[in-house]
Amino acid sequence: MPPGPDLVRVGSMTPGTLFVISTPIGNWEDITLRALRVLKEVDVIAAEEPLQSRPLLDQYGIDTPLTSYHNLNKEEKAPVLIQRLLEGQNVGLIADAGTPAVCDPGALFISAALSADILIVPVPGVSAVLAAVSVCGFSGDGFVFYGFLPKQDEARRCRLDSLRSESRPVVIFEGSESLTATLHDIHACLGNRRMMAASDLTKPGERLLRGRIKEILKTLASSKMEGEITLVIDNKRPGNPRVGKNGSRRIRKRSASGS
Repeated sequence: MPPGPDLVRVGSMTPGTLFVISTPIGNWEDITLRALRVLKEVDVIAAEEPLQSRPLLDQYGIDTPLTSYHNLNKEEKAPVLIQRLLEGQNVGLIADAGTPAVCDPGALFISAALSADILIVPVPGVSAVLAAVSVCGFSGDGFVFYGFLPKQDEARRCRLDSLRSESRPVVIFEGSESLTATLHDIHACLGNRRMMAASDLTKPGERLLRGRIKEILKTLASSKMEGEITLVIDNKRPGNPRVGKNGSRRIRKRSASGS
């Protein structure tokens, strides 16, 4: 029996539905039939960057109006979108790639919608986290996702120190410009662990680097990775990390830019 429709309207003033829709992280074929249908049926799509999302929608003949919703306008835009929902419109929320609200501004909008008693429906799909974990080859009872590490030295040190006793593989996001510095920090706090660094997942240039942190650093010295990187750190500790004279683990300070 086919599933029932997602969009239900009882009256013009009945609150609409917020659909949190996953979109491809690289390969445009990685989108569900349901996501395509919902994107066509909602009244408006709130996109992190409309210009980046438009080619994907054009590829599938989706002409639903787009509006921007990103870190720079989220405080002003969320109430506008909530009002449209309260007036009975259905809104689709998408990120530049992957699942909204995972390390992106969607969380604030979703929280506001919950406060307004708006129905929120997930339309799941591809995820860089799950894609990387599925091919990392590290054993463990599940995994832990930490998103981006803090930029501040002390906060970053505390976060990494908290991972020393973690028994599950750890997934972290990092930008290419800070990747080398982050790997040095991880090595200083956690030792020379096995890990996998993945970039351009699902794209023609997909790249997966596997090995000990020092081995990956050596490779990156002559062949850098581009874009947003997904790191999966093995849960098995190789030994004690480097320790300073005062007993604290040494971690390299970064510049104000985070590199």
